Amino acid sequence: MINAKLASQSHSNHQTVVRLSEKVSFGGEDVVIIGGPCTVESLDQMETVASHLAAAPVQALRGGVYKPRTSPYAFQGMGVEGLQILASVRSRYSIPVVTEVMSIGQIEAVAADADMLQIGSRNMQNFDLLKALGEAGKPILLKRGLASTIEEFVMAAEYILSHGNPDVVLCERGIRSFDNYTRNVLDLGAVVALKQITHLPVIVDPSHAVGKRELVAPLAKAAIACGADGLIIECHPEPEKSVSDARQALSLEDMVSLVHSLRPVAAAVGRNISEVGAGLKSAPVHFSVKTCEAIA
Repeated sequence: MINAKLASQSHSNHQTVVRLSEKVSFGGEDVVIIGGPCTVESLDQMETVASHLAAAPVQALRGGVYKPRTSPYAFQGMGVEGLQILASVRSRYSIPVVTEVMSIGQIEAVAADADMLQIGSRNMQNFDLLKALGEAGKPILLKRGLASTIEEFVMAAEYILSHGNPDVVLCERGIRSFDNYTRNVLDLGAVVALKQITHLPVIVDPSHAVGKRELVAPLAKAAIACGADGLIIECHPEPEKSVSDARQALSLEDMVSLVHSLRPVAAAVGRNISEVGAGLKSAPVHFSVKTCEAIA
């Protein structure tokens, strides 16, 4: 028995629905697809991504602006400049944005420009950060830690819930193992267990789980088949040139194809992948930003 007073199924007589926008919600009949690059690199890049994905349909856009990298010498993200890019694309394409927060000091700025704040696996047990996110006033996407048990994962969510924020979505993204053929091991058993243990929506990140783009589509389908409420998938206009996680990123064309292939799987388990009506606004974007020329 997991002693999670607020996250446990026994606390609520209904499944929590986390609303990302007027048309996009996690935990209802619709399976939510979040797509985009690991890292925001330029305005042109994100314009290209959004224009393809809004019509796919992908219901939300991801893009990292603060990047927790294993090496201190790897690209760490564009920071505030990246947030401005996300805000511009979010406005023009009417598409919700998900991006990562790494510290308490980043919360205010990120919350101003994003619809959902992501907590990466490395910060799953950063308890002071989790407490602060309980007061952030925005939905939280909480990723499972690299080697965390299901109980540790649920109790991390409990920190956010217990500090006043009921809008938490759990994300299974694979855990470490002795095998290194895939980047991590995707624990779909945890998805089923979490749906039974908690009343929170649960989504899956097959990109980080396997680390190889050719393995993403089958696992995305399996995730929906076992009850996941959504997916977060990496894609890039030129995957091989991505400054982060290039090996696991899908091309935009493959991403669009994958979304359409998920529809019959969702229908088979009584779910739907909705058209959210995201459309390109006619007004031009007047915004100037440098690309990341120094990260080749």
